[in-house]
Amino acid sequence: MDRVIPIIINNLDEYASGLLVTLRLVGISFGVAMVVGTLVASLRITPARPLNWIGAFYVETFRNVPLLVLAIIFSAGLSRAGLPLGKMSAASAALGLYTASYIAESIRSGVSAVSKGQIEASLSLGFTYGQTMRQVILPQAFRTVIPPIGNLIIAMIKNSAIVAGSLIALDDILKVARVVNSRTFATNEAFFWAGIGYLLLTIPATIIVRRLEKRFAIRR
Repeated sequence: MDRVIPIIINNLDEYASGLLVTLRLVGISFGVAMVVGTLVASLRITPARPLNWIGAFYVETFRNVPLLVLAIIFSAGLSRAGLPLGKMSAASAALGLYTASYIAESIRSGVSAVSKGQIEASLSLGFTYGQTMRQVILPQAFRTVIPPIGNLIIAMIKNSAIVAGSLIALDDILKVARVVNSRTFATNEAFFWAGIGYLLLTIPATIIVRRLEKRFAIRR
């Protein structure tokens, strides 16, 4: 480990670039996961059974298919089907849609924690079901699911290595560590700094989530 400092000094630009790629992947994937997850959660709690079944099918499918398999499908699978995606698009789709299934269940649990009387009162005041969900229920539900969604963000940061390291071969921080290792043969040092890079993302995310949780807990 005597080459720890020289490795990061000589390859700082590459590690920084890889860290930004990882951050971008997680950011795009989280946006996809929140949009799709909220939509699927709405399907899961709707009184219309066909829509409920669609939501349940999505959740069960994406939660039970390994993330690596999804990454291969969105890269090599779609490419062979004549629908090629760019590296970042394929990685974001796989990670985002996979995480969306967990976010959907978190939001559904948050909605279940809201009193049903509020739904009935809102409907009696003339709100449609959609307006009730958007303006009354979901804002309260999102406050209760901050901790689980925060944990999912941290999981996404770590899962990004699985997606980027698949056939997609995205130039994330783990890929940089592999390149540095192949060039210098300093395996421990190269991957040590990759681990530090992930900590630079997960630790601030953990702190932010805890602060948000305390902030909203005080307001309740």
